[in-house]
Amino acid sequence: MIIHVVNTGRQSLPAYSTAQSAGMDLRANLAESVTLRPLERKLIPTGLHIALPEGCEAQIRPRSGLALKHGITVLNSPGTIDADYRGEVMVLLVNLSDRDFVVNDGERIAQMVVARYEQAQLTLVDQLDDTERGSGGYGHTGVK
Repeated sequence: MIIHVVNTGRQSLPAYSTAQSAGMDLRANLAESVTLRPLERKLIPTGLHIALPEGCEAQIRPRSGLALKHGITVLNSPGTIDADYRGEVMVLLVNLSDRDFVVNDGERIAQMVVARYEQAQLTLVDQLDDTERGSGGYGHTGVK
């Protein structure tokens, strides 16, 4: 799959770290460092503008190391970038720790996973078919 990219930032293009990586690391593109205080959220620019093929989305996901070591995650996870969006890819980070966290220029802040999707057609009906689970909700299948 080919994705056209305009890079208005100073960072290199995202790339897969290994042959079987699902996500590419996104890097912060900052004129100066940004401090995230505890429970604070901020949009962090990447300098990237992408043109995804029709039928694809880019999912913006947290980096496990930032989450584990520093309590930093992507607030609207996964964030979705639609195929027709041409604005800058921004990452909404939140600090869930009790300490300030400094985001520096070039720092790996999130992962981007490209995935195919289908648009569904909803059809109004009077009732749904019966299943073994029925209307059992959260935790229902784990209860005996």
